[in-house]
Formats: sequence, structure tokens, C-alpha cells
Amino acid sequence: MSTRKHWIALTLCITIAFSILGYFGIDIYREAPPRADQIVTESGEVLYTLDDLEQGQLVWQSTGGQQMGSIWGHGAYQAPDWSADWLHRESMALLNIWSEREYGKPYADANVGEKAVLESRLKTEMRTNGFDPETKILTISDDRAEAARQTAAHYISLFSGSPELHALREDYAMHENAVKEVKHREQLAGFFFWSSWACAAERPGSKTSFTNNWPHEPLVGNEPTGANFMWSMLSIISLLAAVGGLVWYEAFRKKHKQDELPVPPAKDPLKGLVLTPSMKALWKYCLVVFLLFFVQVNLGALTAHYTVEGQDFFGIPVSKFLPYAVSRTWHIQAGMFWIATAFLTAGLFLAPIIGGHEPKFQRFGVNALFGALLLVVAGSFAGEWLGVMQTLPLEQNFWIGHQGYEYVDLGRFWQILLFAGLLIWLTLVLRGIWPALKRRDDTRQIVLIFAFAAAAIGLFYGSGFFYGAKTHISVMEYWRWWVIHLWVEGFFEVFATISIATIFCKLGLVKANSASRAVLFSSCIFLVSGIPGTFHHLYFSGSPFSVVAIGAMFSALEVVPLILLGLEARETLHHIESAEWMQRYKWPLTFFMGVAFWNFLGAGVFGFMINPPIALYYMQGLNTTPVHAHAALFGVYGLLSLGLVLLVLRCIQPDRVWNDRLLKLAFWGMNGGLALMIALSLLPIGIAQTVASVDTGLWFARSADFLQQPWVQNLRWMRIIGDVVFLLGVVCLMIFGAGLVEWKALFRPKTVLIPCPETVTEKD
Repeated sequence: MSTRKHWIALTLCITIAFSILGYFGIDIYREAPPRADQIVTESGEVLYTLDDLEQGQLVWQSTGGQQMGSIWGHGAYQAPDWSADWLHRESMALLNIWSEREYGKPYADANVGEKAVLESRLKTEMRTNGFDPETKILTISDDRAEAARQTAAHYISLFSGSPELHALREDYAMHENAVKEVKHREQLAGFFFWSSWACAAERPGSKTSFTNNWPHEPLVGNEPTGANFMWSMLSIISLLAAVGGLVWYEAFRKKHKQDELPVPPAKDPLKGLVLTPSMKALWKYCLVVFLLFFVQVNLGALTAHYTVEGQDFFGIPVSKFLPYAVSRTWHIQAGMFWIATAFLTAGLFLAPIIGGHEPKFQRFGVNALFGALLLVVAGSFAGEWLGVMQTLPLEQNFWIGHQGYEYVDLGRFWQILLFAGLLIWLTLVLRGIWPALKRRDDTRQIVLIFAFAAAAIGLFYGSGFFYGAKTHISVMEYWRWWVIHLWVEGFFEVFATISIATIFCKLGLVKANSASRAVLFSSCIFLVSGIPGTFHHLYFSGSPFSVVAIGAMFSALEVVPLILLGLEARETLHHIESAEWMQRYKWPLTFFMGVAFWNFLGAGVFGFMINPPIALYYMQGLNTTPVHAHAALFGVYGLLSLGLVLLVLRCIQPDRVWNDRLLKLAFWGMNGGLALMIALSLLPIGIAQTVASVDTGLWFARSADFLQQPWVQNLRWMRIIGDVVFLLGVVCLMIFGAGLVEWKALFRPKTVLIPCPETVTEKD
């Protein structure tokens, strides 16, 4: 059966989806909150210049940026959201200035009527735009300027080593002297002022702020709009309609004879696989995946502990040399690195199998790429530490230190090297599968999809180069989510799907044509919603409301293909039970079954929990986000990566007897630990924060007053139960991996080839 219509559908889906993403992306450029050349008072005093705002942004990046607190809800969760925190502190300062002057007492002591007058005046003051687009000057009242100075003084002291705010820094898990130079702290305060100004100032011709009235702050009139409610309801309706349509399609679609599962081979087709030199060289990639995973888990434990002890680890002042901002950065970056390495390993391993030959110098390319990856990991980690420790000049920090943007923290120089490594990987994969691309048999379509997915992984990381150190943060967020959402959550998903389909084809469990159509169909469903669905990350990042509408509708549809993941798990189980020799692949496939479960729960249920605009309005930047992040990033991509690595190891050592008991403990320990971590700590805290955000405001849900309450701290301590169970699972996996290493032959590159039928020919 031809796949032509499927290719046409995929082409149309991608074209339409990227057209939407690009068209409304132009609106983000055009309607981003303006950065004034000067911020002046009514009496003519200059508070901040554009240079101050831009330098303040660089200072913020050097502190770890989104790894210590957040701006507009994106970032870490221990320290405050600086824009929401500044907005509340400035509002309270202004209310006190007026109350002292007009009533002779602090605002807190004023009666109900007096407070009502002051609060009404505050809303008018804070929501007034004050920006002149012709002169590019932002004018604020003298009273507001005084409130801003008082608020700035707090932050200038907070980011220093002043003893009077030491306890608050501990509550925020901030290290001492986070910003060493006074001038830099003043510029940082200017950047925070501007980010909070955009949260309350109304867009020209609109009654909503530049951040669509986020964060929730009743004092300044930041409440969810009617449109926010409307698009949330429409997104839910569209989800229900799409789910119903998909279920009907699955129930009534015609079954073709070509779709019937073939009879499994009597023997394992990969048992006699010839291991080419490049395939053998991949053992060290697998080793690095395990080691980086182990490092990441321990960094995660340290980062989580900082939330209860602030600057120490069971009394040891670890933050003096490994601050929270660094440990969290490394925790996230290590996760990205080992997951990406696992995907690269799968691509390099499958390429000779698909192409049927080993290109010349392929092993050299694999080894060179491995060295480049180690350089990027070590260099970026060192640069991030140097940046946060304030040892790099601001301009150099962005290039070799810390970019300050969560998930793309590594300095631009290391980012370029990583992109170069991905291009090398893409070249190695394409030259490996090239003979198969030229063949005109039933497997050509699945090879074409494999090449498309590999090209997307290799190229789409380059979207992270479309912003610079001083790029407007709204624009930066747009491109940053191209990397996180499109590269990781989008095309990694497509590559994983085609990789697993290719493996099943090589095992003789599915037909190539059936696999091709299934992958193309699932890619259409996923990408047509997932690409414009990127906008759900940008509801409150200074984007126009059109972005909210598009993001709400399409991100809801991202859940649709996840509804049928139970069928995927059932099919995987069927493959395990289809032949006796499939028991050799039981654990890699069991990890794939775990992926289906967490894809539904982590990406589907927990993802949609925070996707509708009205939900995210109150939940953005709370612990509901790491619930989704942990369940989706490790539960989906982590388990998938480990499954791929185990599959490669199974093929590299086909006759090795595995310790299934260790793998069983590892699998259930990691999955059980993740579930306990979410159920006992992250989710209850996130729900409690949501209630506080709705009742009082987001500033309070993120404040030390709320998070340092004894019952909240007890919930944080409860996380250690899940962490320990998870870590025990990881230790079992490490012991299993260590048992596979042939230590005596570790530095001997040559091994005896296993005789094999005409599966792969070796030309190296």
C-alpha cells in the first residue's frame, strides 16, 4: 500500500504548523513590551537607561538567570519570581508612602475606607503605561520612583552578602554575594523594575497588561480576563472533540491485509549481527549515558535538599563552592546531555544496520564525535560554574559561561560546538544509511522517515542561535522554546518513534510498509498540534493575546495522540510474548512500556493540568510545573533513552547473560521513586501553592512566608522517600552496567567479529 498520501499529509501538517508558528512569532517581535531609552520621573530625574536595562539582563544571566528564581514564571521555584515579587514590594512601598503622607500612618494601620482609596489610586498608577513610542522615554511619577528606589535597595542588599538578609537568602537557597559589584546589583534592580512594569502596564488600546495580566496581583488589578476563560473552555472542548474523533477513527478504520502482523521469525534476526568497528565503539557512549545519569540524579538530590536547608547539605556549607544555581543548572544540563547521547547512540548503531554496510572512517567519526561531546560537557559545566561564581566579565559570560536560560544554559561557544557535534552525527548517520536510501524496496519509506527525523534533530538545535545576550526576553523566550519544545519534545519524539519502528522491522515483528504508515500518521497528529502548541509556554511572556488563543487550542490537541498510548503498550507487550527469543529484549521493551505510561500521565494528564490559560495563569512558576517536567522528561525521554541504550548493549553483547534481577530492581525502583516523589511532595506542594496563588497572589505562593511554613517543609522532607527509592534503582542500574564492562579488554579496540548472514558488510 502506497505511503504517498501520508507523506503529503505530513508535508501539509508541517507547512501549516510552522506557518502559524512563524506568523504569530512576528507579532511577538512587534508587540513585545518596549524597552525605553530612558526611564525618568515627572520631575526629570533619570532612573535607568536602556544600557542599564541591558546590562541588568546580563547580570541576571550571570547569576544563573532562570536557575535562581524566575522572570515571568519561567525558571526555578525556590527563590521568588522576581517580576512578581518586585511588583508586590513596589506596590506596598507606594501604598505606604501615600498612607504616611496623607493619613500619618502605615498602610497596614489604615482603615477599610482609607485602604480602598489608596488601592484604587494604586491601580491607576501602576497600570498607566507612561511610555512614549516617539521619544522612547518611559515616565513615572515621583512617588513611584521613590517606591522603586526602596524596592531596589532591598534587591541590592539581597544579592550582596549583607548579614541582615542572610536568613532570607537561606530561604531562597541563594549563595552569599551572588552579585559582587554594587553597580551590577543596581543594574540588576533596573532589569527587575522593567520586568515588573511590563506585568502591570497596559498595552496601548487594551485593558490588559503586556503579560496578559500575569501574575495574579489583586493590588494592581491583575486578574484573569474574560478571554482567558473563554479560550480555556474552547481548548477543553476542542480536546474532547478531537479525542472523540480519534476514538471513532480507531474503532472504524479499515484493516488491510498488509497491516496484519507477520509471523515472528523462528530465530532472532539480530542474534548473528556483524558488529562493525563503529558499532563496537559505541560501548563508551553507553557508559557515559550511565555515568551522566548517575551524576544528574545526585545533583538533583542536592538541589532538592537546598529547598529545606538553603545553603547547606546536612550542615555542610556546600553553597560556598556549589551554589543552588549551579547544582540545578548541572542537574538539568546533565539530563539533557545523557538523554541526547542515548539518542545519538541509537542513531549511530542503527545506521550500519539500515544501510547494510560500514562507511569508510565511520569508526573514526564516532570516536571523534565522542571526544567532542566530552569537551562540550566538561567545558560547559566549567563555564557555568565560573559564570555563577562571578569570575567572568559580563560580555564573556554569555559566550563561555552561563546564558541564564533554563535548558539552554551552556555558553554560546559551547552551544556552537554542540551544534557542530550534532551536524557531525547527522553526517555519520546519513552516510551510513545512504545505500538504503538508494534502494527501491519496501524498506525505503521507513528509511526516508528515519533520515527526516535525524535531520530534524541535527538541524533544529540551531534555532537557539536566533537570540543573543541582549535580545529582548520575549523574543528570547520564543526561540528558547523552539529548542526545548520543538527539538526535544517534538523531533526527538519523532526520531524515537521511527527508531523503535525500525528495530521492530529488523526483528521481523512488523512489516516495513505498516510501520511507515503508522509513523507518518502519528507524526502528523503530533506535529500539527505540537508545533503551534509551542505557544502555550508563551502565554505570559510579553506576547500578544493572539499567542494565548493559538497556544490554548493547539496545545490541548497535543494530548490527543497520548490517549491511545495504552494500545501502544499492549502492542509492545504482544511483541515481548510473540516469540521465545524475544525474551532477550524483555527489559529494553519493558522500559518502552514505561514510556507509554508516563507519556500518558506525565505529558498527558500532568501536562494538560497546566496547559489551559486559566490554569497556567495561577500555576505558572509553581511546583505543578516540575510535576509535569519530572514525569515527562525522565518518565518519557529518560526511560526511552535507557531502553535504547539497553537495546544497543543487548546487540553488542548478544550472548552475555544479563542479571535480570538487577534490571527489575532498577526499573521498578526508578518508576516507583518517581511516583513517590510526585505524590508525596511535588504535587501536594504545587496544589497548595495554587490555592495560595488564587486566594492571595502569585507573589505569596512563591514567597518565603509561604514556602517556609513547617507543613510545607515537612512535605519537602517527604520527597527524600521517593528520592531514596529512585536512587536505589539507579544504583542497581549502575551495578548492572558495570557488570557488562569487559574490564580486561577495556583498552583493546579489536574484538572477534560474530559470523552473520548478509546483514551488515564491513568496509572499514
